[in-house]
Amino acid sequence: MIEKEHLDYLTSIVGEENVKADKAHLIAYCYDATRERFEPDAVIFPRDEQDISKILRFCNENKIVIVPRGAGSGFTGGALPSNGGIILSLERHMNKLLEIDMENMVGVVQPGLINMDFQKAVEEVGLFYPPDPASENYSTLGGNVSENAGGMRAAKYGITKDYVVALRAVLPNGEIIKAGKKTIKDVAGYNTAGILIASEGTLAIITEITLKLIPKPKFKQTYMGVFPDVNKAMNAVFKSLAAGANPVAMEFLDALVIKALKEKFPQVELPENAGGILVGDVDGSSQAEVDSQIQTLKEAFAKFGSVGFIEAKDEAHGNSLWFARRNASPATMIYGTKKLNEDISVPRSKLPEALDAIYAIGEKYGFNVPCFGHAGDGNIHVNVMVKDKTNPKEMEDGHKAIEDIFQMVCDMGGTLSGEHGIGLSKAPFMNIAFNEAEIELFRSIKKAFDPNNILNPFKMGL
Repeated sequence: MIEKEHLDYLTSIVGEENVKADKAHLIAYCYDATRERFEPDAVIFPRDEQDISKILRFCNENKIVIVPRGAGSGFTGGALPSNGGIILSLERHMNKLLEIDMENMVGVVQPGLINMDFQKAVEEVGLFYPPDPASENYSTLGGNVSENAGGMRAAKYGITKDYVVALRAVLPNGEIIKAGKKTIKDVAGYNTAGILIASEGTLAIITEITLKLIPKPKFKQTYMGVFPDVNKAMNAVFKSLAAGANPVAMEFLDALVIKALKEKFPQVELPENAGGILVGDVDGSSQAEVDSQIQTLKEAFAKFGSVGFIEAKDEAHGNSLWFARRNASPATMIYGTKKLNEDISVPRSKLPEALDAIYAIGEKYGFNVPCFGHAGDGNIHVNVMVKDKTNPKEMEDGHKAIEDIFQMVCDMGGTLSGEHGIGLSKAPFMNIAFNEAEIELFRSIKKAFDPNNILNPFKMGL
C-alpha cells in the first residue's frame, strides 16, 4: 500500500506536475486494449533516466510495485496494474528521437516515441524502419520492444528483435545498465538486450533504444492471389516462398472473412470465386526487381491452385486491394456479439493443418471461427465468435475452444502468441507451451533481475 509519505518523496523527485493520484488519472491509466480494469495507486511521469533510477531505488527499498506503460495499446494486459502500485508512464517526457546516425545506419530513441513518427523521420533521410505493428500510429517503440511487436512486413523484414542493436535500462534496484553497442558484431558477454526484448516490463525499465535502419526501397507493388479455398492458399504460402518469392507481406483472408467483408462492406470489390485470398506487397531497388518478384508469385500461385492473380495498377488500386485485409477484423462482427481473438503462430508448413484443426474445434463447440493474418510468417489471427456474450454457457465454451486451439498449436510446434505477448490474459496457458523446467528458468531470470518482485509482477504467470 502506498502511503502519503511515499508520494511526497516521489513528488520531490519529479515535481508535483508529474505525480497524479486523482480519480481521473487513475481511471485513464487503469485499462488497455483488453478493456480489463485495474486502478493504480498513482501515475508518475518521469522526465529522464535519472528520475527512473531514483524512483526504482526508492520503490525497491519500500516494496512498492511499479508497472511501466507506453501507449497502453496492448492486447494482453501487460501494462495493467493488476496488483495496484504505480504506473510509470513514459509517454509524456521520454518520447524523443535522439539521433539518426547515417554513417552507422541506426536510430537512437527514447521509449515513448511513437513507431510511425520514427518511421516518417528516418524515411525523410532515405532510410527505412520496417517493423509495422497494426498499432504503429499510436504504439510506442518501448512498448514494441517490450512485446517484441511484429507487423505485416515481417514476412520479408522480420520483427522488432531483428532491429534492436542496443538498449539502456534501469534495473529494479535503480542501477543503470547498457546492453549492446552500435557495432554490427558483439559477442562479449550474455545477450542482455535479447533477454530484455519481449520481457513485458518485468525485468527492467528501458530508457533508450538503438535501432538498426536499412535503405528505403525505391519501388513497391501490391498483389492479390485468389484461391478456391483457404487450404490451397495456405499451401501456396510456403511453397511459393520456397520457390524464391520474397514478398514484403503475404496476408490471408479465409472464406468466412471474405463473406463478412462482402456483407459488411458491399462497396469492396472481391472476386466472386474467392474462397481464400493472399494479398501483399513486393518491393525492391529497381522496377525490374519488383517485376521479377511479381512474376515469381504469379507463377507459383498458379502452380499451387490459384484461380486469379491481380496486380495493382497504381497506388490507389493497391489501397483498394488492401482495404479487405485492413477491415477484416471489424467485418467479422457479423458472426457474433463477442470476439475471442488470439494471435497464435505456427511453422509456415503447418498452416493448412492448423486452419483445418481450428475449424474443427469451432464446429465442436458450435462457433464460427473466421481467420486472417500474416500467412507469410505463420501468424494466424483466430476469432472465436460468440453469438450471445450474455450467455454464460456460450462464453465458457468459447474459452474452452481457445484453450483447445492453444493446445493444438503448441502440439504442432507453434506458440501461444506471435505478436501480442502473454501479459495477464494468456498467463494461465503458459504450462501448455512450456514445461516446468522452462518456466522455472523464467522465474530464475525474473528473480535475478528483480528479487523483490516489484516490477510488473505476475505477468506471464511469473
